[in-house]
Amino acid sequence: MITDEIRERLFSERDEKYAGMQVKIIPGIPADSIIGVRTPILRNMARELSKREDIEDFLGTLPHGYFEENQLHSFIISNIKDYDRCLARVNVFLPYVDNWATCDQMSPKVFKKHRTLLIDSINHWILSEKTYTVRFGIGMLMEHFLDEDFDIRYPETVAKIRSDEYYINMMIAWYFATALAKQYHAILPFIEDHRLDVWTHNKTIQKSIESYRITTEQKEYLRSLKIKK
Repeated sequence: MITDEIRERLFSERDEKYAGMQVKIIPGIPADSIIGVRTPILRNMARELSKREDIEDFLGTLPHGYFEENQLHSFIISNIKDYDRCLARVNVFLPYVDNWATCDQMSPKVFKKHRTLLIDSINHWILSEKTYTVRFGIGMLMEHFLDEDFDIRYPETVAKIRSDEYYINMMIAWYFATALAKQYHAILPFIEDHRLDVWTHNKTIQKSIESYRITTEQKEYLRSLKIKK
């Protein structure tokens, strides 16, 4: 079966030192679920596997037992060229995503060509009870709707999200820091008016100050808006 074949190949590419590094930066998943395969190898495997007629057998085998299998799954989905098929596969896979890396590295190329359709799915994902489904939805807003398709309704939606989950709040901060870099004057009132919870507000400012896309003057003003606890 293709699933057994993939797992055997993953273990043949194992780098135990790299696995140890991954365990430290991807908390929340069992250490023994990380084989230790470097991302460029996984991406190359995904490109090869995407051409296989039996790849649907692998995509239909959930949940996976290893982090790298989830990574492969996300990279294969990202290569699907048909929008409807890609979206269907994303929706099946999202409930099984259990870490920030798999969530953030899943970026279907076909979404860029179908943004008018994508926004409905994003609005659905953001309302999910699953941490990484919400994070993925915010990430897609950040990736596809901060440039020519920007609309103030989108940051309004993100600003209303309240969560106790670190990985959701960190993505909100990342979203608003990126939005400040791209749509500074439209986004600044969200910071001036304290539209975010205190932690996310301050984290947004921190990430903005670290950005090379924010001017020195803008950074100085943002520093003055930090909320002291």
